[in-house]
Amino acid sequence: MWRALAFLALLALAAFGAVWIADRPGTVTIVWNGYQIGTSLAVALVGVIAAAIVLGLLWAIVRGVIGLPEALVRGSAERRRAKGLSALSRGMVAVGSGDPLAARRYAGDAERLLGPEPLTLLLKAQAAQISGDRDAAESAFQRMVDDPETRVLGLRGLFVEARRREDETAARAYAVEAARLAPSVTWANEAMLEAQSADGDWASALETIERRSSLGLIDKPTARRQRAVLLTAIAGEREAGAPELAAERALQAVKLAPDLVPAARIAGRLLSRRGDLRKAAKVVETAWKANPHPDLAKVYLGLRPGDSVRDRLARAETLAKLSSWDPESRLAVAQAALDARDYGRAREALKPLLADRPTVRSSLMMAAIEEAEHGAASGQAREWLARAARAPRDPVWIADGIASDTWAPVSPVTGRLDAFVWREPPNTLAAAAPAMEPEEPEETQPVLVPAHPAPTPAAPLPTIMPASKTAPAPAADPVSAGMAAAAVPAAGEHPVRRAG
Repeated sequence: MWRALAFLALLALAAFGAVWIADRPGTVTIVWNGYQIGTSLAVALVGVIAAAIVLGLLWAIVRGVIGLPEALVRGSAERRRAKGLSALSRGMVAVGSGDPLAARRYAGDAERLLGPEPLTLLLKAQAAQISGDRDAAESAFQRMVDDPETRVLGLRGLFVEARRREDETAARAYAVEAARLAPSVTWANEAMLEAQSADGDWASALETIERRSSLGLIDKPTARRQRAVLLTAIAGEREAGAPELAAERALQAVKLAPDLVPAARIAGRLLSRRGDLRKAAKVVETAWKANPHPDLAKVYLGLRPGDSVRDRLARAETLAKLSSWDPESRLAVAQAALDARDYGRAREALKPLLADRPTVRSSLMMAAIEEAEHGAASGQAREWLARAARAPRDPVWIADGIASDTWAPVSPVTGRLDAFVWREPPNTLAAAAPAMEPEEPEETQPVLVPAHPAPTPAAPLPTIMPASKTAPAPAADPVSAGMAAAAVPAAGEHPVRRAG
């Protein structure tokens, strides 16, 4: 639209100029080398314009002839680059689709057509990776490290290759160098944090988290949680040798993450030792409301070592009210009632947990109640032991497929910080518990297990074991297998199951 208006405006201006010149006739005389040429003004103007056009055409032809070789070279280079970019694009598609032959072919074409450009080297390295040629991949990444523009990208590739061959020393060196060159690189900071956490260098790990938080690499809630985990790790290490420092670190962790069970457990235990019972109770109660856990119940019930069993039962009921009678609360109340020999109260607390499929801990608790009230030879106690051998497993600490009775700040497999979560492990071999049957008369009841004054405790399992692994399949006599796998806890003990 605007171009049409401009054309019309120029056309009108030219017409106006022609009319203006026609209204004012005149002559133009040229004298040169003894010759005199005279003509009208209009003819002279047309001649000048025609001469300018001819000269312009001649100059364009001369420039075209002079620049023809350069244009041919430039056109060839552009076609070569276009083919190289096409090969690069197809190579990336081949890498993404997992076609090593096509990826290597296109990588070679791209390098031949484009030369050692960053994307060409990256394609060559990735083609070597999916082909399984680790040496070629490392060579390509090393070439990228030698170029200042691609140094961090090359370090990333070398880091991945070092991890694949399980060379943690080299991987850590590459991560440290990348973090020095580019402090905001996420993978390098994460790798440094994992390495520092795996080494137990909590102070350096705290500095790394502070740097990541200041650079905006992690959000504030995540940074607070990770700082709390590291402070808890420091408190756990210093609890025996420096209880005051451990208590300070544990309280800092609780302030950052009030629902972190290990921090609340350590803080509550240390505060109770120095007589600050009110603060210890508050810390444990706050964590209990968010995450009811047997470790918190143990600390809370033992805040005052001199309390009677009735006082401990009252404390357990307080926990139950705080968590709206969570299953962990019922187990704590049942244990406290068992210690107080209030068997009716213990059964009442466990009753909702036994309605569907009782877990190992609730089944063992019922066996302990039956044994304490009726003796070890009680048929009901043996029946509950049999059910415990086949019952679903209770929650344990799990990280990267590893189940543990105790919490740890990092995963034992990957070194990842704050990896452990409290949840139920896979119950692949757990069968539905059989319904309770009336006890037969003693003389007709089959002998299920050899008579013992008390069940012999099984050998303790390792503290940490893979969560995916399950106990061996029970033998033909499931009750005997149950006796071998689980023992009835003595009165006063909390029936916490080992990881399995």
